[in-house]
Amino acid sequence: MVFTLHRYMFRELLRIFILAAIGLTLILSLGMILQPVQKFGVGPRQAVHLLFIFMPVTMTFVLPMAALFASALAYGRFAGDNEIDACRASGIGAMTLIYPGLTLAVLVAIGNLLLSFHVMPYFVHLAEKSLKSDAKQILFRNLQRRGYYSIRSGSGSFLIYADHADLEDDTLYGIVIVQASKNQDIRKITTSDETHVKFDPHERFNEVQLTVRNCRQMGSGSDLWEGTVGLLPVTMEFESLLPDDIKFKRIDEMKRIGADLMLFDPVARSAREVYTQYVTELLAQDVNDAVLSGGSYEFKGPSCSVRFSARRCELRDQAAIVLMPPVVVEECDRNGRRRRLECTKAEIQVEEGAIQPKITVYLNNPSVQETGQSLVPYGVGNLVLPDAVGRRLGGVPLLDLVTGDLAAMLKNPPSEMLAKGQAGLFKMIRGTLKDIKAEINSRLVFGIGCVPMILIGIGLGVLQKGGHLLSAFGASCLPAAVLIVAIVSGKNLTQNAGTDSSTGVLVMWGGLAFLVLLAVVVYRKLQRG
Repeated sequence: MVFTLHRYMFRELLRIFILAAIGLTLILSLGMILQPVQKFGVGPRQAVHLLFIFMPVTMTFVLPMAALFASALAYGRFAGDNEIDACRASGIGAMTLIYPGLTLAVLVAIGNLLLSFHVMPYFVHLAEKSLKSDAKQILFRNLQRRGYYSIRSGSGSFLIYADHADLEDDTLYGIVIVQASKNQDIRKITTSDETHVKFDPHERFNEVQLTVRNCRQMGSGSDLWEGTVGLLPVTMEFESLLPDDIKFKRIDEMKRIGADLMLFDPVARSAREVYTQYVTELLAQDVNDAVLSGGSYEFKGPSCSVRFSARRCELRDQAAIVLMPPVVVEECDRNGRRRRLECTKAEIQVEEGAIQPKITVYLNNPSVQETGQSLVPYGVGNLVLPDAVGRRLGGVPLLDLVTGDLAAMLKNPPSEMLAKGQAGLFKMIRGTLKDIKAEINSRLVFGIGCVPMILIGIGLGVLQKGGHLLSAFGASCLPAAVLIVAIVSGKNLTQNAGTDSSTGVLVMWGGLAFLVLLAVVVYRKLQRG
């Protein structure tokens, strides 16, 4: 008889739970795809595809709420129709009647933990992959609809304008590309009559190459280029279309990141930026030691070498060394042919983000000593870092190197750019470790908290003795609100730089403990009733 009763009650719970879960999942999934639709201009086919991808993500939050609603409504109706009183009169205790609800609560808790730690991150990455594979359509669709598209890149941003976009031929007509640095300073402006777009997908980003006709490129300093047909000397890398955040990581990914922070792309990017600036300052010191003593400095490359002299050098921009005039450069190709160039402004740029960075020397309007011929802004690239600087880098892992005492490794105090970059890296590392701790604990608390939440919903539904929809919904919101407030407050405290992360963890688990205590109080009252 008891088994038949439990089956009847569980069937009623399951019916309401499934209907509530389906409704809430559709509503929240539609809300989640609004941002990609507005930001990236995805088409109807892509929007439907994203809707199905986001459904498992929203179920992480929907399942506990649907179970709460179903428990409060079903048990409220049982009590309102005096079915619970009839069971008690038949000798069936009140605690026996909660077994169907307890079974649902345990199943939802297990499902929530699996969804939050494994399923939800997988589908978030799947959504990112889906958007990335449709990057070309996103670019062309935005250009057709708005006439421009903004792209964030690792070194800054690109703003692309186009008079006409032909998706079938992968061609843009009448384009203007504005390249800006991270500080929003304009670096280059490129114009082209006709541009063919080619996407090269990578694991972490999409690279886009532009083949142009009648192109002109203008920029600060020595950046000036023009040509008829060819590959535009600009490579744009699309960052993640969805933010690379700890909250989107699986449990195994978070553990690996905690053991090796270079596996987390924001930390890796910041570390590589600090490393590039550190290499730049090592190189600047080595160049200054040579030229201040009246000597010259040499860079070698696979096709040519460059030897130059200058009055001194200065650090004025990120990953760049300015040579102070007079600057005399001797260029020698692989066949031994030499020529001497003079210019009033020259700059050494270090390739950003590379472990073994290449060097480029830019000369502003140089003249050939032998002939007196003036050249347009001229650059020599693909030069190798000198051995003297490479030996000082040693075989230390990159993250250990850039988080070490850079002031002790440099002859002079580090520049403001390097000190600021290292301070930002330290802040990001501390924040990442705190985010991992907060995310793991919040997911555990929310998953385990599903059990007392649903039990409290059952108890309140019985005590209210009403099956009205609004009263059941109000009863189900109370325990959920308590736990969510505790989790949000605890995460904020954990991630706060000015507080101990253990305080936030205690607040989260304290919220769960309060919920358990509240469940005990509710069921003691239920037994007395």
